[in-house]
Amino acid sequence: MPENIYIKNRPATFEYAIEDRLKAGIVLTGSEIKSIRQGKVSFNDSYCLFDDGELWVKSLHIAEYVNAGYAGHVAVHDRKLLLTKKEIKKWQNKVKEKGYSIVPLAVFINENGYAKVEIGLGKGKKLHDKRETIKNRDVEREMKRYLK
Repeated sequence: MPENIYIKNRPATFEYAIEDRLKAGIVLTGSEIKSIRQGKVSFNDSYCLFDDGELWVKSLHIAEYVNAGYAGHVAVHDRKLLLTKKEIKKWQNKVKEKGYSIVPLAVFINENGYAKVEIGLGKGKKLHDKRETIKNRDVEREMKRYLK
């Protein structure tokens, strides 16, 4: 039953220099997991926030499941991420440092069929860093073209 669902947040790696990554569980309803299995997830302006010792992902858009009927869900609402207390404390201390943010990088279904969110601890890139990323990507593309 393993499904190859891996939905990436492409702008996150462009906007942030990711220093650490972590896979976290996410609290979902039945219709939300069915929408994820259909690949209907959007990361527009989504971010992670600590609240009362828990980590929440905000503004993550999971489209409504068509066949949900009365048991549907709200497309955009706060969803709790499941991490150990040790991981939460470690990342909470890092976020207190200047410039660090936690952003969702991907939503995927693991080999056991559970939905997981890959989150990253990163610093926002400056304009010159973004230009350098674009330049490196173009150079890699040219190298692949000549090696074929």
